[in-house]
Amino acid sequence: MRRNSETATSPRPGLSLVWDEGRILAVDQRALPHEHRVLRIETVDQLVDAITSLAVRGAPAIGLAGALGVALSAHRHTADGRTDEASVKADAARLSAARPTAVNLAWAVRRAVGRLADGPQAVLAEALTMVEEDAATNRTAVVRAADLVQSLVADRPVRILTHCNTGRLATAAVGTALGAVIELHERGRVAEVLVDETRPLLQGARLTAWELGEAGVPYRLCVDSAAAAAMARGMVDCVLVGADRIAENGDVANKIGTYGLAVAAARHGIPFVVVAPESSWDRELADGSGIVVEERDPGEVTGFAGVEAAPAGAAVFNPAFDVTPADLVTAIVSEARVFRPQGSPGTSDRREVPA
Repeated sequence: MRRNSETATSPRPGLSLVWDEGRILAVDQRALPHEHRVLRIETVDQLVDAITSLAVRGAPAIGLAGALGVALSAHRHTADGRTDEASVKADAARLSAARPTAVNLAWAVRRAVGRLADGPQAVLAEALTMVEEDAATNRTAVVRAADLVQSLVADRPVRILTHCNTGRLATAAVGTALGAVIELHERGRVAEVLVDETRPLLQGARLTAWELGEAGVPYRLCVDSAAAAAMARGMVDCVLVGADRIAENGDVANKIGTYGLAVAAARHGIPFVVVAPESSWDRELADGSGIVVEERDPGEVTGFAGVEAAPAGAAVFNPAFDVTPADLVTAIVSEARVFRPQGSPGTSDRREVPA
């Protein structure tokens, strides 16, 4: 993939993805925090590579990238006012398959393809509408999530544990769970954030820590395996995470390690809150048993940044996600509601609190 630094046109501050005269500009999340590099994506092949290599990552962000990718394909496959719809739909299928667990990707691609009969400009307009909707959705959800956290925790600055990266890098803007953390900070309600490193690719150490530093939020990095110990020592008041896919009953697929956090939080009576848009819900899945969990390259585990750590030929188990059962989730917060799964800690029944 051709890579260009920020000396070229780059996404506007606060945005991770923009359309720029027939190409997609995206912050290369592999380079952070040491370099702010912008990718200029001009083909669907380049976009698929950016998504699978995690240069563009985060369920909402890859969904929006997929929609913009359909627009990119539609423009490239249109000549003399006629669009080769078969070629665009083939590109759309490749985009949808780039990462199988995040439901936002297939949802957004499908929505963009739905405008294909109206021409490439209509597809682009739909994709750009989704970008604007995502920012507005996140703003609404983070306020609701911050309100919920304040209602669940004693009236004092809270100590929050978070996992992976759920900030503006993972969305069009604002973020989900990390957006709620920053909202609480702006209210003067954050004492400290413990940031799981999030192995094996360190999205917490590289990306979440960078975003919190940019926002002036006090934080400390936490080895993933130390999170339960931190809870046992009374260092955590609330766990806030995002989601890549949510089943109808409230089972949640999120970055590997989330399930273990939920178990530990339940053991210590700590609220476990998920913040995700309605587009992350998969209404066709009754529960999480049907969620396809992506398994990634063994090289992500056997070494890092080109340095091998494991013996040559070591076998590897490297799922990108795990599924947290709904009964371990205190609440799932979206732009539309607060959903409390039946039997979850601190609740006596299943109920939804509408907007």
